[in-house]
Amino acid sequence: MNKSIISLSTASAIVVTLAGSFAMAAPPAAKPVATAAAPVPAAPPLVSHGPAIPGLCMLSVNQAIAQSTVGGYIRTRLEQIVTQVRAELNPEEAAINTDGKALDAAKATLDQATLQSRAQALQARYTAFQQKADLRQREVKATQDKALNRIAQELEPIAQQLYQAHRCSALLDKGSVMLANPDSDLTPAAITALNGKLQQFPFDREHLDTGAPAAN
Repeated sequence: MNKSIISLSTASAIVVTLAGSFAMAAPPAAKPVATAAAPVPAAPPLVSHGPAIPGLCMLSVNQAIAQSTVGGYIRTRLEQIVTQVRAELNPEEAAINTDGKALDAAKATLDQATLQSRAQALQARYTAFQQKADLRQREVKATQDKALNRIAQELEPIAQQLYQAHRCSALLDKGSVMLANPDSDLTPAAITALNGKLQQFPFDREHLDTGAPAAN
């Protein structure tokens, strides 16, 4: 196979959700009023598959990454990095919010020049904080992409070896197939091979502000 079958765009199963990662936590939602238990839906009927088509194979990159040992390790490590970023940003955000409330409470006692000066200073702090938070999000995303790319590189030769070993004539993305005979699925074998090849590797947050290289 000359064309790469693993791409970063498809290796997205273990992505850590970044939207709102650095925002303040929302208040807990009100508990719903107790109602009668909903009926349990019936189990879907078992599907009878036709014979596996010789040469037709499937592979789920997302499933292989998500269920592999190294995929679980990367997910945990990214969560640790996000926690570190929150620990850096949350105190600064809290201080800005506190100073903003104090300024709002004192505005009636301040002359216009003083109020405007303090408001401008507070706005400058908030703008700088927003820029830092945006930078940290981009750094976490760059870290995530680099880690996923590392797994994709490790999975590429595994997929090619399985393709050849199973004498495949076509390899389909399992996520694009509604139903198929599981005998055509190479994903379990890919997970086993990936677990035997790589279980973890050290990495730290990328630093886009300084360009300092992270650990490989």
